[in-house]
Amino acid sequence: MAAVGDSITRGFDACSVLSDCPEVSWATGADKDVNSLAVRLLGASGAVARSWNYAVSGSRMADLPAQMTKAAVQKPALVTVMTGANDACRASVAEMTSVADFRSSFEKALRTLRTAAPKSQVYVASVPDLKRLWSQGRTNEMGKAVWRLGICQSMLADPDAVDAAATARRDEVRARVEAYNSVLAKVCATDRLCRSDGGAVFDYDFGTRQLSPWDWFHPSRDGQARLAEIAYRGVTGKKAVT
Repeated sequence: MAAVGDSITRGFDACSVLSDCPEVSWATGADKDVNSLAVRLLGASGAVARSWNYAVSGSRMADLPAQMTKAAVQKPALVTVMTGANDACRASVAEMTSVADFRSSFEKALRTLRTAAPKSQVYVASVPDLKRLWSQGRTNEMGKAVWRLGICQSMLADPDAVDAAATARRDEVRARVEAYNSVLAKVCATDRLCRSDGGAVFDYDFGTRQLSPWDWFHPSRDGQARLAEIAYRGVTGKKAVT
């Protein structure tokens, strides 16, 4: 099994400040409390020996084809994909990745995999609801102080502002995330060995316990465990891969 994506899949800020912590990754981590997808599918020893994490913190959809090239070398039975949050989390709304570019990069990533590993199945997680993240984290003064250092300013700038302009800005970011998720689902549906999560990650009703205590943005260890649960249901559910 191979994982591609961004800092969420790297477990960034889940164990310590400003650090990747792949051992608690929802996809390939070995931490017993997280019970990652790899552990659930391969067992604890199998997860260590036969899963690879090629996600890169800070990456966007445009970086996915290169990650997929590395993953395909292993000829994995399953590749997990979770990326797109950084495409919406930019310094401003104007800098968000266009939906067309997002689609083009995702299509290229799937073609890259299919050329090198035509039998690999793919699980695509939806992009989390960044507006819910704002609504949960804004209750914490420390979290807001960290956000002011520059985290996801398209959504999290001026976290206490609830005027019309701030609301419109956050709604625009949320709409872009929904558009990204529509692309993920539609492109995945064109590949018979790909299944998306049906919006399960986006729809998940997470709270402050699922957020990192260091940045109130990335998933905590508990948040990683919840992502693993969602992924396992998505991968092993009765619905056939389309």
